[in-house]
Amino acid sequence: MFILVEMRDTVRVPPPKLNLTLNEAVEEELNRKLSNKVIPGTGLCLALQDIEELGGSYIIPGDGASYTKVKFRYCVFRPFIGELIVGEIKRNTPEGIDVSLEFFDDIFIPYVNFPHPTRFDDDKQCWSWEYEVDGEDGSVDLWMENREKILYDNCS
Repeated sequence: MFILVEMRDTVRVPPPKLNLTLNEAVEEELNRKLSNKVIPGTGLCLALQDIEELGGSYIIPGDGASYTKVKFRYCVFRPFIGELIVGEIKRNTPEGIDVSLEFFDDIFIPYVNFPHPTRFDDDKQCWSWEYEVDGEDGSVDLWMENREKILYDNCS
């Protein structure tokens, strides 16, 4: 779910931050640039782990900022396919449910990925899974209500 990704970048340190040490300034700029951003093919960037290598710095004429080539490791949220994740149901809609992981709220599970048979109740405004009880006739409704914990399989 959480991995360390090795990255390389050229970091621009603006003139007001030149009073900091190079390491501190680069760290601030990397976190400003990457924290809480999704990089396609990499995942949701959370925080800088460490700076492994600082290259030479240079200044572009007319800019005043310094540019430094950096090799670093960043903590990234990237769940793998099939990973089971615990979240909290934020909202039920006829199209599916919105799930929160506390640090990330943009997970949507469409109803086609729910176990079968599942139905949406317009009066309660939530989904219900008709779970068949082994060895007994009938089934039990398991409601997917807002603010309830849910365990889901990451399928995409």
